[in-house]
Parts: sequence; structure tokens; C-alpha cells
Amino acid sequence: MHGRFVWHELMTSDPAAAAAFYAQVVGWTVEDSGMPGLDYRIASAGKDMVAGIMDMPPHLAESGARPHWLGYIGVNDVDAAAARLTAEGGAVHRAPEDIPGVGRFAVVSDPQGAVYCLFHASTPGAPAQPMATGHVGWNELMCGDVEEAMTFYHRLYDWQKDTAMDMGPLGTYQIFAVGGVGLGGMMRKPPEMPGPHRWQYYFTIEGLDGAGERVTAGGGQLLGQPMEVPGGAWIIPCLDPQGASFSLVSMAR
Repeated sequence: MHGRFVWHELMTSDPAAAAAFYAQVVGWTVEDSGMPGLDYRIASAGKDMVAGIMDMPPHLAESGARPHWLGYIGVNDVDAAAARLTAEGGAVHRAPEDIPGVGRFAVVSDPQGAVYCLFHASTPGAPAQPMATGHVGWNELMCGDVEEAMTFYHRLYDWQKDTAMDMGPLGTYQIFAVGGVGLGGMMRKPPEMPGPHRWQYYFTIEGLDGAGERVTAGGGQLLGQPMEVPGGAWIIPCLDPQGASFSLVSMAR
């Protein structure tokens, strides 16, 4: 599982409302994790656990952080990966620590400031099939320098360049893969996009228009029009009711 995204987690101002929203939009079943002293909810697509939903940690809320999604990249050794990351110009924001019975993790950022987590599971599971309904179907990095980012992630996680597409003024859209499986893409962050360089995650659903209607009915926002992308998929960027950014992807409009 080294180099693959193995978990996604929402830090939000209202976990109960967020759980209801994503259950409606994506079709998840959301249940309490049972972790003592922590409101942590597990979202599942069928029998597969795919994401966590938790209250925003106080120190982040006090610093003005908005609700956001985090991706967890699997590594063989969290401590070694964190040390390598700092040597390559990244930063460790939360030192490696254990989650009893679950695994070991650290919160980090790449040299351009995009935050994510390192993770090694106590009992690794099998990766989801690409574009499986209810799973994260695409992981997209908005950054300042695509070549620099690609070099960094290749050195740490052996990500390989896949197809590259010319996006005109926005530069190149670089798809990356691990073991021949496409995991996501990288592109230059548009200057009008607010906030820092960041990762954006695409949730796979069946029928983009219907899911978009569920977004607005649930109090979220659509940030653009449905767009068809190479390969025949349709996408649309969104905000949930608490302000966390995410996208939807479907093979059918």
C-alpha cells in the first residue's frame, strides 16, 4: 500500500450535520467509531470503510482553519517517511504517533504547503477498485509548480508520471500513477482560487446531475458547471454546508 491514498478524513465544525450531508449526497452509511472521548464517525460505502468525520481540533479552529478534507498516504514506515519528507523540504505538523489498534500516522505538508497525512495500518486492507461508487475516485493537487511537486512525490512515494494534458493558460495537467494505477492529477493552482496550495478529493457517485441536486438540497454549493473530462467522466466542484471543499465525479451525467 506504499504510495497509495488509503484513507480520507473530514475535519469540520459540525460532524453530525456533515455526516447527514455526505450520507445524502454520496450514499454513505455513517456510524460512530466508538473511540473513547472522541467524536469520530466512520463513513462506509457498502461494507468498505472509506472515510472519517471528526470535530475540528480546537487549535486549528482557534487559528482560523476552515473545515477541510485530509488525505492519508500509506507508507511502509511513518517515522522514516517523515524524516525523509523533512530532508526533501516538507514539514511535519504533528509528529508520528500511534492510534491504538489502528496504525501510526503523522500530519505533514509538501514543500509547497499542501497538507496531508502519512499512515501505516496495523492491518493493511486491499485498495478499492478505481472509480468504485462511494469511494474517492481521484486525488488532485493544486500547486504552484507541477514539476517540483511531481519530483517530490516521486522521491517519497514512487509516483510515476502518466498522461499529461495541455490546459492552455493553466499549464500542464499531470496524471500520476502507482504500480500502473492512476491515482490522481496535479495542476497549477489558478490565481483566483482562494487559500493555500492544497489537495482536492473527488467522491465517486452514480449520476452527476442528481448528486448535484442533492448537494444544493442539503445546504451545500456547486462551484461550477458539470464538466466532461478525458475518459468520459463528469466532474463538478462543491462546498459542503460547513465550507469544506470537495468534488464529485461520475461516469454518467
